[in-house]
Amino acid sequence: MSLDSLSLTKTHHHDAYPAISPTKPSLSQTGRAVLITGGSGGIGFEIARSFAKAGASKIIIVGRRNAVLDAAAAKLREELFRDSTTDFIARQGDIGDDASISSLWDFLNSQNIFVRVLVLNAAHVSPWGLYTMKMDKQEIMEGFDVNIGGNFLMTVKFVNQLLRPSGQQLNLINVSTLMIHVIPAPNQTPYSTTKSASTALFGRIADEHPAEDIQIIIYHPGMLYSEGVAKVADEDSINWDKMALPADYAVWAASPEASWLHGRFVWAHWDVDELKTNKEFLKRMEGEKGFLRVAVQGLKEVSMEAFLNK
Repeated sequence: MSLDSLSLTKTHHHDAYPAISPTKPSLSQTGRAVLITGGSGGIGFEIARSFAKAGASKIIIVGRRNAVLDAAAAKLREELFRDSTTDFIARQGDIGDDASISSLWDFLNSQNIFVRVLVLNAAHVSPWGLYTMKMDKQEIMEGFDVNIGGNFLMTVKFVNQLLRPSGQQLNLINVSTLMIHVIPAPNQTPYSTTKSASTALFGRIADEHPAEDIQIIIYHPGMLYSEGVAKVADEDSINWDKMALPADYAVWAASPEASWLHGRFVWAHWDVDELKTNKEFLKRMEGEKGFLRVAVQGLKEVSMEAFLNK
C-alpha cells in the first residue's frame, strides 16, 4: 500500500506548492519572532528558511551543538538572505534538560524577545531494531524526557512569557511523525509511542485553549532524507519528499488559514485547499471530536460528566 493511497485528499503533494507558499501575503510572518528547536539542520533548518521568506523579524534556531548552530545561522545570513531584514539568532539548548530550557527563555526575556511562533521540531529517536525489553530504562526515558517532557516545558515557558501582551494569540507547531498513524500499535517503537503521547498531550492543551489564544497544529512532515535518516537508509531506496514541503507547511500552519485544524494531527502531503472543500472531511471534523486525534477508538464518546453522574 502506498502512502498516497492513505491521503485524505485526491492530491498528495511531495513538494511545496502555491497554496502554502511563504511569500503569499495571507501567510506573512512580518513582525513575528519565531523559535525553532532542532533548527540547525534538516527539517528545522528548512523551516527557518521558509519563515524568513515569510518575513519573520527574528528567527531563533535552537540545538545542542554550538558550532553547528553558528554555521547554520551564518549560512542563513550570508548565503540565503543577505538582503533580508530577518535577524537570525543561534542559541544552544537541550530540550531534554529543564535547566537548559529555563536558561533559554531567561535569555530571550533578557533580550526583550517575545516569541510569537514556537516550532517544536527537536526529537529523540530511539534505536531502531531493538526489542523493547532489551532496552534499559534510561534509553526508554530519554525519549519521554525530550519528546514529551521537554516539549511540554517549552510550551509552558512559551505560553507564560513575561513579554506576552494581554490577549496576544500564539502559534504552536509540533512536527510529529507518520509512525503514529500507519504503524499498528502492537508494533510501535518506543519513538512512535512517545510521539503518540505528545500528540495526545497537545490535543488536550488545544481542548483547553481556543485557537484565538494558542493555535496548535500537529503534523507529519513527510518522508524526508535527513541527516539522521541517512544513517539507516539509502537515498535511492524510495522517492523521498522534498524538504520544502514541510518547511512551507509550517508557515501555513502558523497562519489564520490553518485555525480550523486547531488541535488535529494532519499530514503535510494533504492539499490544504482540497481539505476545505471535502464534504466528508468537513462532516467528520464537525461530528467526531476524536477525528485526527490520538485516542483509543471503539466505544461511543461519553462525557466525563455523564460518567461521574451515572
